[in-house]
Amino acid sequence: MSLTLVCAKIAAMTTDEMYMRRALELAQKAADEDEVPVGAVVVVNDEIVGEGYNQVITLSDPSAHAEAQAIRAAGKSIDNYRLVDSTLYVTLEPCAMCAGLITHARVKRLVFGAPDPRTGAAGTAIEVLNHVSMNHRVAITAGVLAEPCGDILRQFFRARRKKASSNGGTGDSKSND
Repeated sequence: MSLTLVCAKIAAMTTDEMYMRRALELAQKAADEDEVPVGAVVVVNDEIVGEGYNQVITLSDPSAHAEAQAIRAAGKSIDNYRLVDSTLYVTLEPCAMCAGLITHARVKRLVFGAPDPRTGAAGTAIEVLNHVSMNHRVAITAGVLAEPCGDILRQFFRARRKKASSNGGTGDSKSND
């Protein structure tokens, strides 16, 4: 392996980690609002053009996932619903709904942190993004800052379960996530 290739890989990982750290900051915003802590950032030409975090409960909108919020913001920012040369950074592997949105927006590359064994649609639970029936392929990089991305989710749900048990098991009636 050449030194140039090694340096390029290190630079790419550093860039991926930088944008994933921003997505983690947004995930913390979601947690602070008692939303499932997932954050997302859309980048085009090394510039953040869209950001979002889960706001399903806050907006009473089941489609207000972090990815959807970031993609909507990016579309408005560049005045185009097609995000052809974009990279989407998200702290949790996208669900099927978000995978469909990523495909329709023509996102070029997806970088996610923690895998989602229950609903991950980038290959962990099911494969939607690069399914043979889709007319667009997305390059996928998995596991960037997977540990902190998973930690924020585990801490959130641990606190939610503790709160539910101290309330007699009722928990939060607004969310089943």
